[in-house]
Amino acid sequence: MELYSERKYLIGALIIITSVVFLGKLFSLQIMDPSYKLSASSNVVRRVTEYPSRGLIYDRNMELLVSNKPSYDLMVTPVQLSEFDTIELCEILDISREYLENNLKRASEFSRFRSSVFLKQLSAESYAVLQEKLYKYPGFYVQPRTLRNYHKNIAAHVLGYVGEADRPFIRNNEGYAMGDYIGVTGIERTYENVLKGEKGFRNFLVNVHGQIMGSYQEGRYDTPAFVGSDIVTTIDASLQEYGEMLMENKRGSIVAIEPATGEILSLVSSPSYDPSLLVGRPRSSNYRKLAVDTLNPLFNRALMAHYPPGSIFKIINGLVALEENIVSASDQLYCPGSYTVGTLTIRCRFHKSPVNLPEAIQYSCNTYFSDLFRKILDHPKYGSVTNGYNVWRDHITSFGLGDKLNSDFPNELRGNVPESAYYDRFYGENRWRSLQVVSLGLGQAELTVTPLQMANMTAAIANRGYYYTPRIVKEIKNGTSLPGEFSTKNYTSIDSTWFEYVIDGMEAVVNGPEGGTGRLAEMQSVIICGKTGTVQNPHGENHSVFVAFAPKDDPQIAISVYVENAGYGATWAAPIASLMIEKYLTGNVTRKWLEDHILNADFITNED
Repeated sequence: MELYSERKYLIGALIIITSVVFLGKLFSLQIMDPSYKLSASSNVVRRVTEYPSRGLIYDRNMELLVSNKPSYDLMVTPVQLSEFDTIELCEILDISREYLENNLKRASEFSRFRSSVFLKQLSAESYAVLQEKLYKYPGFYVQPRTLRNYHKNIAAHVLGYVGEADRPFIRNNEGYAMGDYIGVTGIERTYENVLKGEKGFRNFLVNVHGQIMGSYQEGRYDTPAFVGSDIVTTIDASLQEYGEMLMENKRGSIVAIEPATGEILSLVSSPSYDPSLLVGRPRSSNYRKLAVDTLNPLFNRALMAHYPPGSIFKIINGLVALEENIVSASDQLYCPGSYTVGTLTIRCRFHKSPVNLPEAIQYSCNTYFSDLFRKILDHPKYGSVTNGYNVWRDHITSFGLGDKLNSDFPNELRGNVPESAYYDRFYGENRWRSLQVVSLGLGQAELTVTPLQMANMTAAIANRGYYYTPRIVKEIKNGTSLPGEFSTKNYTSIDSTWFEYVIDGMEAVVNGPEGGTGRLAEMQSVIICGKTGTVQNPHGENHSVFVAFAPKDDPQIAISVYVENAGYGATWAAPIASLMIEKYLTGNVTRKWLEDHILNADFITNED
């Protein structure tokens, strides 16, 4: 009996302790924790997300590029639905009966008690009509949102676009939920954390018809939304708009950089698209159309296209030879009209001969630079072609080539400056010779760069040996500092004393008294230093390339222009660059004949 009595008391004690724990927890949830009370009252309290407006985006001169416009999501809470006029609602929303039924079913499957989006991004006009009759549709309510509003049809690849966050993104990024909008490309993506702002929440009392009767508990449990921070870009909107006009009916890119800061003044990728196409309810269908367009307007050629640099690369090879004391700037070489070794023949254009280094740049002499490149790799002081190649490659990569520049663009790609191991695998270790890779001396073969890298390389030359990491954002208005690497000089491995020789050659390309390859780029009031390139294209017409900076002694702009399948660099890329330079430095263009020459060129619609 005693054992039975002890067990009875023990069981009773356990019951009492358990009851006290449960009562305590119940007290805590119902009395001490108001958030539970709010949740339990969800049948009469509606918790509405207050979405912040994204930050505004300006150009470098504070011209507004991107703002926000009102939009509205139609929400539904299935448990609150009652019979309603489906025909009228479909007419108001411009949807089919099938769409209505499918979305109501989807909402019920998601949750009968929780709200979900029934129809996204109602226009202000549709919202105005719906708002007057919303009382007739219990269970439905409208949640305000904002959409991006573009003030000019420019810079789509720079600005990027906004889309709905998907499940993988939400899993990997705290604070996001289904239905949230995020930056997908461009500035919108890189500076998402700055632009997005902070969501808030408001709680309302609603009646049986779903109509809001007032604030719950006088807003005691509400949290305010905070708008995103504004951003000032480095882009000159006027220059950007002009560059996009010049590149109409052309494939290619323009990248302009301020050498003294690394700020990107213009970044044009052509063909492009109207950024407003990727806003609102038509965004998905418009994106599908753009994605299958054979002109590939979504592809950012300025950052992602890999091109052989062609003859513009001769400048860098000249600097390497000077730095390594392979030649002096005054050493001359006779050009018979081609570079011939055994069965290999590399043709050259007719020009004055013999030529020294600046003259070889002026006339873009293939013979001179083929010979010069081989002299670098074959020099006895390196001991082997492989060692000579590695020395050459180290100098080349110091200009930011062969890897990402780490700009503030999310989709920047690296170029390719092959390592010696690549040729070891191809020809066998220590079994390849300078003649087998001589095309690298002319900017061809496996060598590839992006247009952004071309412009950055030119900025480094303009600065006589250093560059700043290119960037697209000038200022964040909330006071956030930009990363330190954007204000740090990146020095090349070439001593500053050697740059004047190649710069003299670049000046002669445009302004030489005996004629250079880039005479169409000449300006009367400004000395432009440039280099043309005509890049071989095995799939069709050659590509037209030009890099330049100006003015010579006070560089304010460095630029690269790449026009696909357009032929000679002197004919198309050089005048485009010159017009951009004139537009930026003077504010207008006086050479209307040259402008018309470019605007009337069409390398897309006239294709066979």
